Amino acid sequence: MQTYTRSHLAIKSWAEEDRPREKLLINGKTSLTDAELLAILIGSGSRYETAVALSQRILNSVDNNLNELGRCSLSELKQFKGVGEAKAISIIAALEIGRRRQLSRVKDKPQVACSKDAYDVIAPLLSDLPHEEFWILLLNRANRIVSREQISQGGMVGTVVDTRIIFRKALEGQACSIILCHNHPSGTLYPSQADITLTRKLIKAGEVMDVAVLDHLIIAAGEYYSFADEDKM
Repeated sequence: MQTYTRSHLAIKSWAEEDRPREKLLINGKTSLTDAELLAILIGSGSRYETAVALSQRILNSVDNNLNELGRCSLSELKQFKGVGEAKAISIIAALEIGRRRQLSRVKDKPQVACSKDAYDVIAPLLSDLPHEEFWILLLNRANRIVSREQISQGGMVGTVVDTRIIFRKALEGQACSIILCHNHPSGTLYPSQADITLTRKLIKAGEVMDVAVLDHLIIAAGEYYSFADEDKM
């Protein structure tokens, strides 16, 4: 007689407390693994694989990194056997909702006391992008973020940054200080010589305009580099 592992059995045949939906109802959402949450999204697997096993396979392909999963395109997700267009769309939509949930925090004008505070506000915008973008955070006198402003969008290896646009937005937003932010889609965390040169240029321009440049964050692979933390300002 052939022996089947749990991954081959239908989820309905599992113990009730082990089924993702029932487990959420009984123990709460935090009790579920990423694979179990993803399984609820996709709904079903195939005759050879449960939704949880399929979800584990998808997550393993991105080293269990949800930021990397968020960067997957529709066609990339559909390459997994058992994932059609509807399931791929469900995954993309859920991750986008999560990203937007994080973005809503800026409405509360969070205060920046350290580089991590700034990172938490800008990371949802930049973490999953396949191209480079440059943004600034506008801060008031109490170091509270009043706005995020996109300055430019480029390709995989860079984007053009116009000093005049940066300080025009800062002045229009009545900012007392700003934090520079951009991403490295390549995953390289450390600044290039061009990044260093640009930062110095913008610091000097800020001194003339009476708008302090407090930091420059580089976002890459779910982490960040802070010029201020590294004494590069």
